[in-house]
Amino acid sequence: MLGATAAALALPRGAGAQTPTTLAVAGVPEDSITPVLYGVQSGLFKRNGLDVQVSPERSGPAITAGVAGGAYQIGKSSITPLIQVHAKGLPIVLVAAAGLYSSTAPIDGMFVRIDSPVKTAADLNGKTFGVYGIGDIYTISARAWMEKNGGDPNSLKFVELPISAMVEAIATGRIDAGSMNEPAVQVALLNPKLRLLAHPLAAVAPRFLYTAWFASTAWATTHRPAVDAFARALREAAIYVNAHHAETAPLISAFTSVDIATINKMERVDQGTSLDPKLIQPVIDEMAKSKTIPTAFDARDLLLH
Repeated sequence: MLGATAAALALPRGAGAQTPTTLAVAGVPEDSITPVLYGVQSGLFKRNGLDVQVSPERSGPAITAGVAGGAYQIGKSSITPLIQVHAKGLPIVLVAAAGLYSSTAPIDGMFVRIDSPVKTAADLNGKTFGVYGIGDIYTISARAWMEKNGGDPNSLKFVELPISAMVEAIATGRIDAGSMNEPAVQVALLNPKLRLLAHPLAAVAPRFLYTAWFASTAWATTHRPAVDAFARALREAAIYVNAHHAETAPLISAFTSVDIATINKMERVDQGTSLDPKLIQPVIDEMAKSKTIPTAFDARDLLLH
């Protein structure tokens, strides 16, 4: 798929025009997109010769398809669809880190209805489970959590839902359980119809990169200055966001349509500032273990060289 569209991706929107270079980027509306929002607002991207235009998307797989089809030059995705695409031999590369997961400050949650009989992993056997995208990090972590806590991960029936619909789907009984991350976690915690069951991402590893910015290999290779400028500005933005939660809360509130009071109560994401293969390898290994990909590979193969 990506190979067939390499020619389309070879030129970004606005190619041939004077600087700044226009980049269309997209991400799921959750906290790991905040550095890009800050980079746009603060002028960091403009100072690095870029005009970055940000769009929300419903899931990592949808963004991957958007990058493949040329709608976006750079996308932010859960790390798992990117690993799957690479395992299939399709040419994508990671260009910058996004959200880091830490079990000491979890930003995820697995929820059920308050009156649900589900109390353990085994109770979830055969149940319908909501995720943002089939095969995403919430799929992988739910399977890992089930296996490590006495459940049967192969019995789960996964349903793909947009981030905005997850809480309501659980509350109304459309699905038996679902996983989400901030700010949806805080929305769920405030909903009297829902109950937190677990933090499943910790079943993958105590700390790992759960989202990343990526591009097609063809585009990234032929537009290396733009990639480097994007990564450089994003790193500076991530450092600022990590140290200024209150100041950047309005940005993520506006982008996610979650009220500012809820944003201020939630656990903010640790924004990644570099692409460390050691923070990607645990996800690759877990996916190989669950047979989501045929075999594990070196995380360094995902990086632009």
